Amino acid sequence: MCLKPGDILRDRYQIIGKLGEGGFAKTYTANDALGSPENPLCVVKEIPPPESNDERLLEEAQHQFEREAQTLKYLDNCPCIPKLIDRFQEQGKFYLIQEYIDGNPLNKEIVSGRQFQESAVIDLLLDILSVLECVHSQGIIHRDIKPSNLIRRKLDGKIVLIDFGAVKAIGTLAIENGQITQTRAVGTDGYMQGERILLNTVHQW
Repeated sequence: MCLKPGDILRDRYQIIGKLGEGGFAKTYTANDALGSPENPLCVVKEIPPPESNDERLLEEAQHQFEREAQTLKYLDNCPCIPKLIDRFQEQGKFYLIQEYIDGNPLNKEIVSGRQFQESAVIDLLLDILSVLECVHSQGIIHRDIKPSNLIRRKLDGKIVLIDFGAVKAIGTLAIENGQITQTRAVGTDGYMQGERILLNTVHQW
């Protein structure tokens, strides 16, 4: 069931509208006037738990969720990663609250038939690499680099990296032969690195 405009989470975050929807989660814009009156707009990521009553699977989903939240907190000092504002569970679902980035994803900028000057391509790649350098300096990998996860921020034209993959990590958990498995590697076909594709069978715990 979707959140609706006007719904309030945790007595604080008032939903404005749906921002996007993927196979494993929904995102919404929300107003956080109570916590951030000077900059109230934020993003709510709603992640449903695995469709199972197996306690082991639910515990692993909780672990994946907490790991994602901790990863985002580690990256608070990276200016081109949306800051984590809050994390919690409500009515059985996981929620991440993050800074809203006003801008356009690169999949809307890099379109078929559009040509770029060499200098523009170099500038873009250097901008993206500077974000990855900050992430990797914290010992963290993203696992789903693609144009739709790279936003050019309107404020300064810088590239911002979003969506670190907990959604798919939780959404692909299952029980097979009595063991917790991840039914596919985190990533997107066409953008996933080769070594991840080779591991795209099953991960077991």
